[in-house]
Amino acid sequence: MNKNIRWKLTTIAIVTALAVWAFYPPGRKIRLGLDLKGGVHLVLRAHTDDALRLETESTSERLRQRLRERNINVSGVQIVDATSFRVDGVPPAQDAEFRRLGDDETGAAFTRASGVGSYTFRLREPVITQLRRDSVRQALQTIERRVNALGVAEPIVAETGSGGDRILVQLPGVTDVQRAKDIIRSTALLELKIVEDGPAASREALLATRNNQEPPDMEMLPGTSDLTTGERPETVYYLLRKVAAVTGRDLRNARATLDTNNMPAVGFSLNREGARKFSAVTGANIGRRLAIVLDKRVVSAPTIQGQISDEGIIESIGTSQEAADLALVLKSGALPVSLTYLEERTVGPSLGADSIRAGVFASVGGMVLVALFMLVYYKLAGINAIVSVVMNLLILLGFMAYIGATMTLPGIAGFILTIGMGVDSNVLIFERIKEELAAGKSPRAAVAAGFDRVFLTILDTHVASLVAAFFLFQFGTGPIRGFATTLFFGLLSNVFTAVFVSRALFEAILSRRTVARLSI
Repeated sequence: MNKNIRWKLTTIAIVTALAVWAFYPPGRKIRLGLDLKGGVHLVLRAHTDDALRLETESTSERLRQRLRERNINVSGVQIVDATSFRVDGVPPAQDAEFRRLGDDETGAAFTRASGVGSYTFRLREPVITQLRRDSVRQALQTIERRVNALGVAEPIVAETGSGGDRILVQLPGVTDVQRAKDIIRSTALLELKIVEDGPAASREALLATRNNQEPPDMEMLPGTSDLTTGERPETVYYLLRKVAAVTGRDLRNARATLDTNNMPAVGFSLNREGARKFSAVTGANIGRRLAIVLDKRVVSAPTIQGQISDEGIIESIGTSQEAADLALVLKSGALPVSLTYLEERTVGPSLGADSIRAGVFASVGGMVLVALFMLVYYKLAGINAIVSVVMNLLILLGFMAYIGATMTLPGIAGFILTIGMGVDSNVLIFERIKEELAAGKSPRAAVAAGFDRVFLTILDTHVASLVAAFFLFQFGTGPIRGFATTLFFGLLSNVFTAVFVSRALFEAILSRRTVARLSI
């Protein structure tokens, strides 16, 4: 055996060993998808109108604040709907200054329509479209961060449907479905606001000293009475400034901890900008209450004892698990819009086990039938093809385990398809070798000519299939991507085994002795 053949066989042995090492044992190194491992399949709807309303409300509140600073006394600033608000009672003498301030605050995002003593500001259509698109994209990113923090292996979070507001979430291996759903859908909007009045037992009691009207720059939110008294907690109400001093966007980190009474709590730290705002607010309001608001509910309202820079704590959480979940969702960021569940399907692990058994049976059955055909039709050369196909499957498994790809039920279909592609390539080569032998060439020359002349054909068909696999992976979701992944790596390994491995085996056989006739 010459040096060139010895080098090829050594390469084949090394590649085979690396492939087996990459996926063995398969139970720990091959990741299974939802349809094989079991888990939960969810479809959610993002209420993108929430993002529009938030933009409208925040813009109207900024304009209200600017009007107050400039002593422009309007009779009211009212939200009309999710995309528009109206300013009534603009003094005629200050009309020009009002329009200038209105344009400064709303910018190019709103149109302004004038009426009798009033102006209506409405979001422009391109801005509405962009806000809807951005809110869904931010929701996707937030959900993905939360799912990853749950420790789910290979989750799928993607847009689905044609409406632009549907989100697909697949969580393989998840058993506590309700906890996962609660964490995914939790808005987790954290706000720190100065308490203007309260707590009070009812809304009416809180507004009794204010002519029974809620001031336009304030809001009333419910909360829970002090849990440390030992009494059953009751709902109380706080009157807070509408504009938050600090929000969840200013968070740097959040973690589960214990409060001074060794009860579960969540500690948080702020980024540089959040610390600057927090320090200014707490320094200017010593002795007053600071409400910690989570999803429009006051969870605690401690008294500010001194200036605080960049850290705080949320008490009265409940259990340690709830504290850990709250820290998780705070770190992942608040959802920009609310979500509702449209579809939920739970796949049991027993169904996945049945799918695996069926897939293995189909693969083994297909391999046995292919092996019988190759041995009957191509005689001893069929052994060469069988070795090539088996190596193809080993390398494919090694590829998928090494990059951490997920095996799905359509992926098993791609696995079986790989067997067919490997056989197809060998059939092309073997038929060409038979033609060369019929033309009177020696076995060694026929093998060389067969591989050389078929190589470009194999390369051309595989490149075309690789392009198709790439587009399936790029634009497909879930099972389609699983199939595309298996197909892609199956094509790569098939080029190596059909051209390199098969040829090396032929050359090794022909180098041992003078072969007058090739069994093919």
